[in-house]
Amino acid sequence: MSKKRYENKIVTYRPNQRHELGYLQTWIIMTKNITESKNLIWQLFKRDYFATYKKSFIGITWVLLSPIVGIISWVFLRSSGMLNTGDVGIPYPAYVLIGTSMWGLFMGFFTSATQMLETGNRLVIQINFPHEALLFQQAAIQLSNFFFSFLVNIIVLIIFGIMPSWNIILLPLVILPLFFLGSAIGLIASMMSVVAVDINRLLTTAMGLLLFTTPVIYSDKIGNVWVQQIINWNPLTYLVCSARDIVLFGRLYHPTGFFICAIASFFIFLIAGRLFYVSENKIIEKML
Repeated sequence: MSKKRYENKIVTYRPNQRHELGYLQTWIIMTKNITESKNLIWQLFKRDYFATYKKSFIGITWVLLSPIVGIISWVFLRSSGMLNTGDVGIPYPAYVLIGTSMWGLFMGFFTSATQMLETGNRLVIQINFPHEALLFQQAAIQLSNFFFSFLVNIIVLIIFGIMPSWNIILLPLVILPLFFLGSAIGLIASMMSVVAVDINRLLTTAMGLLLFTTPVIYSDKIGNVWVQQIINWNPLTYLVCSARDIVLFGRLYHPTGFFICAIASFFIFLIAGRLFYVSENKIIEKML
């Protein structure tokens, strides 16, 4: 009969221990933690995803109805003359549906990171596990919702006679910067909300206002010079609109602007992840 040998692992903790790690070493540890927590991420994903629709009469159908309800409101505003969208080049319902879906994905990543510690409050306080796993678990829920709504988007495009380009296979790469930027801002907001809830609310409100400075419900050809400048300096213009245009036209909205914003989003994500990792213990203390 074979004997298994178990060795006790001794972990030594020091004050501000994580501050001693460099950026590269921090992300090596976090990447390892996420890889080793893939089963935990999967189990938490299944629990939270199906629990969301468990007590609903129509269940997961809400994922399909939400984009349709959203498009009706914008089409009504445009047809009533209250919203001047300009020439968008394709039927407006298809344009606004794809654009708002990409915007919703970005906001989903932001909200997931913002509420990461709040939704996993009991687990964070009671169980010792890599808490960065919660970010990817919440992101997986957003991607699942986006997948089902995206199927509706494709059907709508076909109904309006718009055949998506084969370049749509690049969509996962194009939406990756949306994850980086949304998660980075959300992580910073989650850390600030522990200290002051008002700051988190102000930031969430500001993120909602960004929708109207991003050309997803109107054309980017604006006569007002000041509005045009705001659109040009808004990084989400290049990230969200590129995700939309890769589906509708098979190209990036503004390749140079997209790659600059994508690289910047990646580095902002690295910085935000590092800040969250080194301050995680103090954040949890504030939650107790």
